Amino acid sequence: MQEHSAQVAHVHAPPEGFIRKHVFSLDHKVIGKQYYALGLTAVLIGMVLSWLMRFHLVWPAAKVPGLELLSKVGAPGGVITPEYYLSLLTMHGTLMVFFVLTNAPFAGFGNYFLPIQIGAEDMAFPRFNMMSFWVTFVAFLVLITAFFIPDGPPISGWTAYAPLSAVGNDAGPGLGWGQNLWGISIAIFCIGQLLGSLNFIATTLDLRTKGMTLMRMPASTWAWFITACIGLMAFAVLLPACILLILDKNAGTSFFIPAGLVVGDKLQPHAGGSPLLWQHMFWFFGHPEVYIAILPAMGIVTHVLVTSMRKPMLSAKVIIYSMMSIGFLSWVVWGHHMFVSGMNPFSSLLFSFPTLTITIPATIVTLIWLGSLYGANIQINSASLFALGFISMFVSGGISGFFLAQPSIDIYLHATYFVVGHFHMVMGVAAIFGIFSGTYFWFPKMAGRMMNETLGKLHFWLTFVGTYCIFMPFHYLGLVGNVRRYSSFVDDFMAPLMPVHKFITIAAFITGAAQFIFIYNLVHSHFRGKPAPANPWNATSLEWSMPSPPPWDNFGGKHPVVYHDPYQYGVKGSQGDYVMQDSPESIVEE
Repeated sequence: MQEHSAQVAHVHAPPEGFIRKHVFSLDHKVIGKQYYALGLTAVLIGMVLSWLMRFHLVWPAAKVPGLELLSKVGAPGGVITPEYYLSLLTMHGTLMVFFVLTNAPFAGFGNYFLPIQIGAEDMAFPRFNMMSFWVTFVAFLVLITAFFIPDGPPISGWTAYAPLSAVGNDAGPGLGWGQNLWGISIAIFCIGQLLGSLNFIATTLDLRTKGMTLMRMPASTWAWFITACIGLMAFAVLLPACILLILDKNAGTSFFIPAGLVVGDKLQPHAGGSPLLWQHMFWFFGHPEVYIAILPAMGIVTHVLVTSMRKPMLSAKVIIYSMMSIGFLSWVVWGHHMFVSGMNPFSSLLFSFPTLTITIPATIVTLIWLGSLYGANIQINSASLFALGFISMFVSGGISGFFLAQPSIDIYLHATYFVVGHFHMVMGVAAIFGIFSGTYFWFPKMAGRMMNETLGKLHFWLTFVGTYCIFMPFHYLGLVGNVRRYSSFVDDFMAPLMPVHKFITIAAFITGAAQFIFIYNLVHSHFRGKPAPANPWNATSLEWSMPSPPPWDNFGGKHPVVYHDPYQYGVKGSQGDYVMQDSPESIVEE
């Protein structure tokens, strides 16, 4: 049944016309590029918002030319108000978490390469696939609209904690229609991700080609599959949470608003709700979301490293089992985000234990990477550099998680920059390094041209050093009590920290500017890059067995047969030092 399904998967005709080929396309490869382009757009906007926040923190009275055109109320005369700073923070976090870290490594690369890596001609449900992108794109437009309404974006943060987010304009600017647009956007986004997750799962289970057993799938395919399983449950919880929040704001319900709440000297006409209910529902999604961002990057890094090392991993299967364990444990640790919410200390202990436990499979994966690198003659290129950089960021950010897993320590550090540094390094920057690694690795396959390696290495070193200059000092700021989400630091004990903030801000501007090297390299190489051979890295998985870029139906009407595991490197007696997955060449085990 599985093999038959794989052979009849392409139920739609070849695209005809510009609209069907490049806009409303059913081709999973075009949809993958659309997701990637959306993520690239979102990350550029998010980066500019972070620049504005850093600029305001260091020079709170300085004018930002032209900003008053975007918001006369939030930035009168170009000077950012404290409330507008919180609006920028909300939009930055929402764009980066949802539209960048979820879109690019999972929906972007996954859509493009998962069907190819399992030998399928397309996704199981091509029309659902197209729908998932355009639903996500509508969600993006709805969110961006919040910048252009008189109400402005919400000030509730990307976590939208109730009751601040649930009582409307009484709580502050942006919490009227701005908050409505936020809730509508995220609800629509959830629908798009649910459609995508169902498609990924069905494709992986039903459309594998002959010989492609589950354990012959590459690590990247496994990562996308596990992420889809997580997303199917995570977004199914966040969707109703957003609907309930919108109802509280507009329909007079009281899911998240308690009785007797006074906001702005006004008694709120609600009773019976619980703000903690929003926290439970949000973080039941929110912590699996961390792994929705990081697991695809782990799969990409494994795939890139083993190709660059030219030898098998110590145990690729253990990496797969560890990723499964991370996916399972991600559902039982959401409460560590709520240690300061007043929960029972016994409950805190129960959440602390699995939080520490989930570090075990992550550590196993890291040790396998490092152990495999030992003695390897690794090929240093832009893709492998960003893969190594991912390991560095993942370890550096992960170590600080041990502190936050302890309730007694987290209570002190929770509202400080320590959490900001940890979160950005272990989830944000690490996942983005995985995106960069995948881009440099798969760009020849996607575009049929090579990216410039000199520019790629320059981009890596500026980004790697700059990231440490930005986020490592955050941990120091948190340890000395620097509170996060403040728009200015006027308290006496925080005034001596301003030189550190100036250093971080300058590093942020330089590191952000370095990303335009990547943008130039990406665009220039797409049109004028050196033509790429079909398999420039001498890799073994199925995506490298076809021309670059792949034809419309991936394998030109043929259906590959898989004979080997995905990472047959260092094979003696073969024509090269590797054997392709679809090569009938026998391998002599030593």
